[in-house]
Amino acid sequence: MFKPDAPLGGPRLFTIAQLAAGGAWKLELLHDRDTSVFLWITKGQGVAVLDGVRRGIGVHNAIYIPARRLFSVELGRQGYGQALVLPGSTDIGFPDDVFHLRMRSVVAHAELTALLEAIGREQQGGAAFADDAVAAYARLVAIWFRRQLAENGDFNAASAARRLVRAYAARLVTHHASPATTSDHATELGVTATHLSRVCKAECGRTASAMLTERVLHAARHLLEETQTPVQDIARHLGFGSAAYFTRFIQQHAGATPTGLRRRAHDRIQPKVHPA
Repeated sequence: MFKPDAPLGGPRLFTIAQLAAGGAWKLELLHDRDTSVFLWITKGQGVAVLDGVRRGIGVHNAIYIPARRLFSVELGRQGYGQALVLPGSTDIGFPDDVFHLRMRSVVAHAELTALLEAIGREQQGGAAFADDAVAAYARLVAIWFRRQLAENGDFNAASAARRLVRAYAARLVTHHASPATTSDHATELGVTATHLSRVCKAECGRTASAMLTERVLHAARHLLEETQTPVQDIARHLGFGSAAYFTRFIQQHAGATPTGLRRRAHDRIQPKVHPA
């Protein structure tokens, strides 16, 4: 079985739940990925932050997030959907920007469902040239999406406030692993920290400081739970002045020490050995 976090040789289809395997934080905290993701939601409702903009999401919503764009998804336990994950270097015709469509056409639903089912069959079937077939169907998904955008797309009609929050989101992608504060980011964006925070709260539902905290926390948890990088090196990489300050940050926001988080993650993936 392919893993969403493993290097991909081409497009791969997962469930949205599989993207969050190992912890809901993987999707629910603001983060970016080196892969692009196309989401198709078929059950439930929730909230997503896409490029810094908060959106309600639900049944028959199609979402595209290019690589290295800030996002989070909270779908809830009753939610279900599929995720077509594309290596960042793959160019199969999806747009270059974030888009969110609420689809009402039954015909469009059926077309997309048929394409995703075909990708699933090719992935699981093991037939010759399956990877080529998956890539071909993924290109058809991209064509389907662009056609829907031509008829329904309005996500990127941006006000000045939305442009600001998206610019801040872009900075969090490239500068979260640094000592830069929200005031530093605001200065670089040409606004006051107070104005930036007010706009972020209105557009994202989070203050500028909370957005920065989430992005740093996601990076920290990824490095703690999915690598063996020493804690002090993680702290240094993420711009913390000391390992002690980093430990307090993790305890405050994750409810455990860095070593505790790492131990729990290790215990989850290790097979349990029962006495004879």
